Amino acid sequence: MNLILLGPPGAGKGTQAELIVEKYKLPHISTGDIFRAAIKEGTPLGKEAKQYIDSGQLVPDEVVIGIVKERLSKEDCQKGFLLDGFPRTVAQADALAGYLTAENRQIDAVVNIEVDFEILIKRISGRRVCRNCAAVYHIETKKPKNAAVCDHCNGEIYQRLDDSAETVKNRLSVYQAQTEPLIKYYQEKGLLATFEGQEEIPVIFEKISQALEAKR
Repeated sequence: MNLILLGPPGAGKGTQAELIVEKYKLPHISTGDIFRAAIKEGTPLGKEAKQYIDSGQLVPDEVVIGIVKERLSKEDCQKGFLLDGFPRTVAQADALAGYLTAENRQIDAVVNIEVDFEILIKRISGRRVCRNCAAVYHIETKKPKNAAVCDHCNGEIYQRLDDSAETVKNRLSVYQAQTEPLIKYYQEKGLLATFEGQEEIPVIFEKISQALEAKR
């Protein structure tokens, strides 16, 4: 199956992606992971992407599209894939559709997870990350034993710039403005299936699984 996973930052896409990938044996293609790796390595693309990410902006289409096309051309994607974080705009969706059509492929379903923005701001701004091993914590729901030290490696725990409340609000505003047309785009094509992200993880996944089975 060729799938797309949509949802605002903090909606729980990562957790559902892991479950979908495990059940359907698909490669998980996350643009977020690609950019974080480039930023850590300090590549030209990473430096360019970091400027946008730190200010809560989306990375330009031409940069993202090129990376995704290259990834989808690899052998492990020929029998299916899960795109997470792409497309985010109608222009990106059109570019993806054009590429897949040329390859005699198509998107089978688009999973959209929705969560109230006030809940998302609280979720994301409370997130903390280990500077050394990248373990993730939360000041309310997943506290480390020591507020400043990672439980796993004793590394420093900090708040990423793009997790600050102000940046989160900006990210959500940008997401809403650019992605609402995309949601309509896939809805009109009969590919969209929307789920409430505030429910329990197993409940959400069961509903997603039922929707995907109906598409097979």
